[in-house]
Amino acid sequence: MSKKLYLMRHGETLFNVLGRIQGWCDSPLTDRGIAQAKTARQWFAAHHVTLTEAHCSTAERAADTLELVTDLTYTREKGLREHGFGRFEGQPEYLNPAIPYGDFFVPYGGEADQTTIDRVVATVDRLMAAAPDDAQVLMVSHAGATHSFLSQRAPAGVLNERMPNCGIAIFDYEAGAYTFEQIVDPVASAKQREGSHDKI
Repeated sequence: MSKKLYLMRHGETLFNVLGRIQGWCDSPLTDRGIAQAKTARQWFAAHHVTLTEAHCSTAERAADTLELVTDLTYTREKGLREHGFGRFEGQPEYLNPAIPYGDFFVPYGGEADQTTIDRVVATVDRLMAAAPDDAQVLMVSHAGATHSFLSQRAPAGVLNERMPNCGIAIFDYEAGAYTFEQIVDPVASAKQREGSHDKI
């Protein structure tokens, strides 16, 4: 029996607004980030998705987002953490090199791209394999971590732009294999609905 994976980025944070590199370090959700998470909750309800299982990274921004999206109990998984940037954590975003990073951050105590890819994919694979048949699984992670997973489990070119805050990558999972379905931006979807209502 197939299962469904909803891999979601956290809501907007203070460091997102300030343009700071945010990997293993943390910053709180902004008011806008809180609103984004609540909009994502509404998206799941509107599309009749009954989540049965939930997980997130160990970052507070991910846990806070998850708790706004669902009332399910959940586990916090180190494997779902963002890319580690070492001494670049908290520094201005303009210091980030172009993607892919390769091994750029390793000499500064950070992670290589492949290290992030391996741990995120292994964590998601383990959690999905352990989930019961017909499970609807929410995992709240980060832009870079989600991109790492998509690079291995989605068709090439699926994510050419940064995952939006509270964006959701949806996969069908069966017998260890993933089928990519779509990336949803609940906030953009809500704005489109509001715009269509205004025209009526």
